[in-house]
Amino acid sequence: MSRPLDQPDPSEKSGLPSEPELFGGTSQGEPRNWIPWIAGFAVVLVGLVLLAVLGRGGRQQAAEADPYASMLAVEQMRLSQAENFAGATITYIDLTVQNNGQRTVVGGVARAVFRDTLGQVVQTETLPLRALLRHPLGGADEAGDLSKAPLEPGKQRVLRLTVEHVTSQWNQAQPEIEFLSLRFPKQ
Repeated sequence: MSRPLDQPDPSEKSGLPSEPELFGGTSQGEPRNWIPWIAGFAVVLVGLVLLAVLGRGGRQQAAEADPYASMLAVEQMRLSQAENFAGATITYIDLTVQNNGQRTVVGGVARAVFRDTLGQVVQTETLPLRALLRHPLGGADEAGDLSKAPLEPGKQRVLRLTVEHVTSQWNQAQPEIEFLSLRFPKQ
């Protein structure tokens, strides 16, 4: 029986492994060890489950209205917009808030609800409360951590909410603001 010249004789061994071991291949006859692959998959799966559980818990906590929120009165709301370096429009909501309660507020979040011309909710944002602070070198005021300039009882403070993107369906009216998860100094 004759064979073509361009095909090697199957009885001859080339002496080369089927895959180079440099790239993770195994030489013929050695079984592949699946234990590291299974362990890695299990670690990734556990991480995803923890992320899903912890992420859902944070949203549920922030969704509850704070009982102290009734003590905070929004005296004035001012909206402004500016473009960032990437060309996107940022919306700033500056709130002049009066603390009519007996506790000092050092942090929290606010829910801003944007509506369309029919009064339907088109966007809801949960945003951190940040105090509008004087820049140490002069110039424009900037938003900073509320704990650096707490809202004390009987006082007013300007708080800034920053919205990265507002839908084009927004009716341009002032959004509804609700204070959530307020934080107070530890006593």
